[in-house]
Amino acid sequence: MKLSEQEWREKLSDEEFRVTRQKGTERPFTGELLDNTALGDYVCRCCGEKLFDAQDKFDAGCGWPSFSAQSADENVEFQQDNSHGMQRIEIVCKNCDAHLGHVFNDGPAPTGQRFCVNSVSLAFNKT
Repeated sequence: MKLSEQEWREKLSDEEFRVTRQKGTERPFTGELLDNTALGDYVCRCCGEKLFDAQDKFDAGCGWPSFSAQSADENVEFQQDNSHGMQRIEIVCKNCDAHLGHVFNDGPAPTGQRFCVNSVSLAFNKT
């Protein structure tokens, strides 16, 4: 999904734009989906692509929604992030390049991964 910066600004709230298009981070423990426990699909706020399954969500205690795996649709892409003096792996939506958060190797078995995602980068479709 290729939109201009102005089109993204018109489509998204200021906070959604700051996080998803400018690689920002929402404040921990403030996201509307942090404590969501309903069954359903977590999709990209910008383009609607399925990113995570509710069954893979867990409470990592970090202040952001965390998932042990991306959905079988494999719509999450990994990119090296050397910003802020750190070496991390950024996760973005494969379809529209929206910044989602980062992935860390401190998650639960069987993947050992923790996809730490800004709640504002996601929308939730209840099943």
